[in-house]
Amino acid sequence: MQVRYLNLFRIAVVRDMSDEISILPIQSFYSLNDCVVAAELLNKVPLVMRFEPVLSDDECQQLIEAAASRLKESRLVNKVVSQIRSSRGMFFEEEENPLIRRIERRISELMNVPIEHAEGLQVLHYAPGQEYKAHHDFFRPNTPSAKNNRISTLVIYLNDVEEGGETVFPLLRLSVKPKRGSAVYFEYFYRDQALNDLTLHSSVPVVRGEKWVATQWMRRQRVRSLGLIPNPA
Repeated sequence: MQVRYLNLFRIAVVRDMSDEISILPIQSFYSLNDCVVAAELLNKVPLVMRFEPVLSDDECQQLIEAAASRLKESRLVNKVVSQIRSSRGMFFEEEENPLIRRIERRISELMNVPIEHAEGLQVLHYAPGQEYKAHHDFFRPNTPSAKNNRISTLVIYLNDVEEGGETVFPLLRLSVKPKRGSAVYFEYFYRDQALNDLTLHSSVPVVRGEKWVATQWMRRQRVRSLGLIPNPA
């Protein structure tokens, strides 16, 4: 998919050619270096897709075990405790071990964006009653973080949730049920801000069981190898 990146990512993201061009080509499956991922189109513009499987059961469990002892109260990018998210979370360092390196490279290939544009991989844990209220992943214009804004998101479900915990896009009337190893992907790099605003989404409260997710955000410009990865502490 590297050639596709050179031809598509640079045109769509760097040159802002058209709101009809997506970062990720719409296909029914994606043949990656180490696996094949099936895809379901949920919405075309803004692009929302569901992937399965992105991670194996073993990889999901390894991520959960690696993150569990490092969870902290969720914070925003400016390190303020979040008032809209009641989960606990953590960030892995860039390629901090072979598991993270393998997963980050697979995600980069799937999202069709070079790994240098990736924030650190985040893991969140939701207990019963915990949620992430409706929000956007991109940063509003005229804010410091908007200088190198996010352009796309991949949320990977690390476990099956007994009840609740769906990812809901209220303006698009979409609801995605957590399934271990699967993921939801969406873009919000469009010149038309109204299209970006349609990616408003939430993680509804967990009713029974627990919810684990891994989230990857991509930035418009590179952030890695420059000491610029903006992970909350």
